[in-house]
Amino acid sequence: MNNIKTFGLMAIMTLLLMVLGGVIGGQYGAILALGLAGVGNFISYFYSDKLVLKAYRAKELAPDHKITMMVQRLASRADLPMPRVYMIDQHQPNAFATGRNPQNAAVAVTRGLVNSMNDNELAGVLAHELGHIANRDILVGTIAATLAGAITYLGYAGHFGLGGRDNRDANPIFLLLALILAPLAATLIRMAISRTREYKADAYGAKVSGNPLYLSSALSKLENYSKQIPLEGNESTSHMFIVHPFKGGGMSRLFSTHPSTAERIKRLNAMR
Repeated sequence: MNNIKTFGLMAIMTLLLMVLGGVIGGQYGAILALGLAGVGNFISYFYSDKLVLKAYRAKELAPDHKITMMVQRLASRADLPMPRVYMIDQHQPNAFATGRNPQNAAVAVTRGLVNSMNDNELAGVLAHELGHIANRDILVGTIAATLAGAITYLGYAGHFGLGGRDNRDANPIFLLLALILAPLAATLIRMAISRTREYKADAYGAKVSGNPLYLSSALSKLENYSKQIPLEGNESTSHMFIVHPFKGGGMSRLFSTHPSTAERIKRLNAMR
């Protein structure tokens, strides 16, 4: 059901992209919109993992490192290829997975995560990240982010009057609504996709680690630490982490790509 919901939302986003392209530039605008999304997806598919690991100065861990061996045990239990394992030298406890498929995947943890979690909690977090790899969430999230970016770009283009001949006689109210609402709708759809995938990865992590309370306990700690210890990074990568890594409240939390941590903990506890 989660997969059907995810790909249904992505289909709506693609349609939204074509409609907005058509409103702004007519037939050529729709074609341009699809081309823009295609190029963005191609670049993201092959290079997004390298770029994000480089941005956070992640260092690959040795095969005999505690975290590497733990990932190896969990990956073997989940019947997944062994991902590369990286450490990010930051104090905030957090983690993410990246890579276009299970054969080209990586798991990154912060030094703060290793220092603040016990072995059971680490297993829960790492199993959650393996869930993202197994479900190909990185690819899905990348495509969703690229489509949302393309829609937002077209919205900016329309605001600056880059319309085509086909829409000169278009209703200006309809055009204005399209330019305002389409980027907002794209953001909301991207949020829905990200939140759906987080719940699914939580369930996967609970199963592979052997106990849902391992991840439940880790999430409780992670939520508290994320509010107290800052993470140095780019807000655009926030959706990759197991909990939202940047400070903020009010509207920023409302539009977060992560579901409520309290709700995630509640669901995990109910799995006992």
